[in-house]
Amino acid sequence: MIRRYINIFILFASAVLSAACVHRDVPPDSPPAIASQAGDLQILAGKWELIDSTGAAVVLTIDEHGNGHYEWKSGRFETERIINHTWSGTWFQEENDRDGGFTVEFAPDFSEGEGQWWYNRIGSDHAPTQNGGTFHLRASTASG
Repeated sequence: MIRRYINIFILFASAVLSAACVHRDVPPDSPPAIASQAGDLQILAGKWELIDSTGAAVVLTIDEHGNGHYEWKSGRFETERIINHTWSGTWFQEENDRDGGFTVEFAPDFSEGEGQWWYNRIGSDHAPTQNGGTFHLRASTASG
């Protein structure tokens, strides 16, 4: 009888330890993701001005889900996550058949940020060697 309880205890302890060792994408002491609730992405909603490293400016229009579009090459983008002040996602340009990723590190008040972008695909090339770039993003003061 005692042997049976020891076997049950070992089985229970193994299950608890296995659950504790499950791989996590986020370390346990990391702060919670801002994007963990649907309403949290509303901080991105509105118009933003993206100024690339050459000084060219593009207006981004972002919805309450953190997704949006821009006119250059029929561009659109999707938010993957916001953790603390770092926004990351994917961009797509239908007109020139390209896509890639981006990250933005926002200022504490989320009024502006510094970003980087890169290519994931150019046409059928899924391992492009072409470099991306950097940009500055700021909340637009333009109406409309």
